Amino acid sequence: MEMLTEFGKIFVFILVAIIFVAISLFMAKLIRPNRPTKEKLKIYECGEDAIGSPWVKFNIRFYVVALIFLIFDVEVVLLFPWALSYQDYGVYGFLVGIIFLLVLGLGMAYEWRKGDLEWARPKPNIPEIDKVLNNLPSQLEKTKT
Repeated sequence: MEMLTEFGKIFVFILVAIIFVAISLFMAKLIRPNRPTKEKLKIYECGEDAIGSPWVKFNIRFYVVALIFLIFDVEVVLLFPWALSYQDYGVYGFLVGIIFLLVLGLGMAYEWRKGDLEWARPKPNIPEIDKVLNNLPSQLEKTKT
């Protein structure tokens, strides 16, 4: 048998994994009991009965808050190794951690100032073109004087 290259070994490994999964799923389908009931076929969501269409529009705030949480959560997880080992690096390690905390604080302040941490965001003040054009002559007179 010829010597396989490294990519050939990887290909064989992936092929064996795919075959193993396919055989496992086929055997599980063959062996398991099949007794569907009305209760088993219902959609399960946290023990509550499903009411209405599943195609409900969610408020985008859920996603924004979740993303902000993930970002800051991952950054806070990075603080644990630093807190355990900053003394090994002396003043330099301490200053790097402080700079990281300052950047993290600036990001949090930015999100707070932007209003993304508030659940009910105030409506944006979008200028209307008619009001801008009506105020334009008075603003031009002020700039002339």
